[in-house]
Amino acid sequence: MLQITDVDRIRTITLDRPDALNAFNEALYDATTDALLDAATDNSVAVVIITGTGRAFSAGTDVVEMAQRNTGGIENGRHGFPGLVDQLVAFPKPLFCAVNGLALGIGATMLALADLVFMSTEARVRCPFTALAVAPEAASSFTFPNMLGRHNATWALMSSEWLSAEDCREMGLAWRVTSPEELMDETMRHARVLASKSISSLVESKRTIVAALAPQIEAARERENAAFAHLMGRPANIEALTALAERRTPDFAAIDLEHG
Repeated sequence: MLQITDVDRIRTITLDRPDALNAFNEALYDATTDALLDAATDNSVAVVIITGTGRAFSAGTDVVEMAQRNTGGIENGRHGFPGLVDQLVAFPKPLFCAVNGLALGIGATMLALADLVFMSTEARVRCPFTALAVAPEAASSFTFPNMLGRHNATWALMSSEWLSAEDCREMGLAWRVTSPEELMDETMRHARVLASKSISSLVESKRTIVAALAPQIEAARERENAAFAHLMGRPANIEALTALAERRTPDFAAIDLEHG
């Protein structure tokens, strides 16, 4: 489920559910959160990299388990989605993402909570919220406009369209784009630069960079949670999930006419 390796004070956390496109089920949410909590307090770790196995970085929340949870078949994990986002926000050391392939949902929104993002040219990113008739998540309603600018963020968060690695670089969501073969080498090369520095200096430097953002991130998450609560289970969301299961395009126009 997770591969964890340490080299030169750099810890690489590799999401390892390739058959599920590294989608986050409750167990993976918990394992990843625990891995970040451990790395945060480990004095042998200066920098953390998150990446994925196979053709995906992460396909977001596991929709199969989500459906089972909605029918009472799955219990929430110890940390779950909220706990992972909490730790991504609070993680005190430099956090890199090496996006090797598809990144959807939380696999996309977590990128704006990382400190540096590296992408393979084969990576593609999608925020599918409007396709599911829900709202943004993981403070992306603040972090995306803050990083990408309002126009780019509006398109990324409202269109549910795929963004290429080059789109992400031009928008500001990716810092470096490399060939698939060079992705980890390029990520590690930059990680080693930071890992050669004092951890206390890295931590204090990051704190000064992100401290002003924390209240706005928290406020965005509260607004998003309220929006999700308002939209989940409404006719448009039910139509979206039904259409997804039936592998068809949802008919939101009909829903809007009937329900307003």
